[in-house]
Amino acid sequence: MRLKEIDKRWFQHLILLSAPLLTVIDVFIVNVAIPSIKKGLGATNGEIQLIIAMYLLGYASFQIVGGRAGDHFGRKKVFFMGMLFFTITSCFCGLATTASELIIARFFQGVSGAFMLPQALSYVQILFPLPNERTKAIGLIGFTMGVASILGQFLGGYLSGVYFIVEGWRLIFFINLPVGLIALAATAKYLHESEKNRSGKFDYPGVGILTSGLMSLIYPLIIGREKGWPLWSVCLLTSSLLIFAYFIYNQKKKLAENRSYLINMQLFRIKDFNIGIMLVAFYFMMHTSYLLICTVYFQNGLHISAYQSGLYFVFFGIFFTLSSLLSIRLVNTFGKRALQAGPPIVIVTFIIQSILFLPGIKPSYIYVLMSFYGLGGGLVLPSLINMALKSVPHHFAGAAAGVYNTCQQVASSLGISIIGGVFYSVLGSDNTGSSYHKAFCYGLTLEIFCLIVVIVLLYLLPDIKSKKMEASIATH
Repeated sequence: MRLKEIDKRWFQHLILLSAPLLTVIDVFIVNVAIPSIKKGLGATNGEIQLIIAMYLLGYASFQIVGGRAGDHFGRKKVFFMGMLFFTITSCFCGLATTASELIIARFFQGVSGAFMLPQALSYVQILFPLPNERTKAIGLIGFTMGVASILGQFLGGYLSGVYFIVEGWRLIFFINLPVGLIALAATAKYLHESEKNRSGKFDYPGVGILTSGLMSLIYPLIIGREKGWPLWSVCLLTSSLLIFAYFIYNQKKKLAENRSYLINMQLFRIKDFNIGIMLVAFYFMMHTSYLLICTVYFQNGLHISAYQSGLYFVFFGIFFTLSSLLSIRLVNTFGKRALQAGPPIVIVTFIIQSILFLPGIKPSYIYVLMSFYGLGGGLVLPSLINMALKSVPHHFAGAAAGVYNTCQQVASSLGISIIGGVFYSVLGSDNTGSSYHKAFCYGLTLEIFCLIVVIVLLYLLPDIKSKKMEASIATH
């Protein structure tokens, strides 16, 4: 079938899916490969933490800025430039000769991803105005992000043990090159530019205030625990609250005075959006931190190789994929009831894992339990984006996409910092199997708490297919 005979909107959507694929893979691909990176660069434990942290820091801090830039300068242009710099910085990561070089490259890789990803979400509002089509399109983004998180874990484990021309850990960054080049060529030729909104100047002061607030929050949360919560980390966390309060005041004032602003604060008058954002936050606190503590427990507590750990996540990925595809259809038919089945499945799976995940466990048990986690997660994750953005009107598309992605990444950082922090605190300096299992169980307890909150928020959120929600879309 020739390209002219294909719905060009879906082909453009396919091009845009390269953004969530690459950016999410690079969130997780480093975790499993950390031992190889540490050995290859002679890095310290603190430097290793920064290699993970700086990507999240750059990625989360510029999400809203990236979304607003797409509105102001054109989404195709911002997407292309974001993909270009993401591909270049990925190569710099693979070429790094010292830990410091890799830390810097990872930060700018995260920043470029933050300009690229919001365009994929905001384009959905433009390409797919009909609710049913939009549900499928957004579901595919959620599906891609979920699969990318699993693919990142697997590739990190597999490639870290491979030597092909260069050390295996460098390949986890170089694999972005061919995908990036294909996406750039397709973007230049097939992606249509969006309408630009240049009604006012770009709010550069707002960018500075928001970015400093996010950095003041995220950096001490990730690094502070490693350093024993020194005074500077407490001061930064406190200052972040003051900066956020000033940012809200600043944006409301600019809106009232009809001056250029970064975020239209009227977005937060949409009740469904606020509940959806909270839902996203608690789910990603659970999901991201679980992948981290599970990977660490597999390799250090159960003494499973990085490659074998990756294979377990393949089963997770297979069932997640099947469940995600099913979920997209079920949501259109049954509404949020399809999502509500997911968290209880995951909770039961976590309880069984706390009992059976012990040294000497049969691999078949791990395969089965990871598959059930994939099944439960697949019912929820792909539709979370739709639940959060369903009621957002078109003129809020860029801002809403930026807020969503910032919330997701900040929540991921909070999960790694808080739940991962509890895991490492319980573990202490005792590296025995029993200590790892105890720490793993503490982590699972917090994961279950997050899932309980998700269940409550899903109950409060209006049904995705209800007439009330459709009326809300039409009204806004």
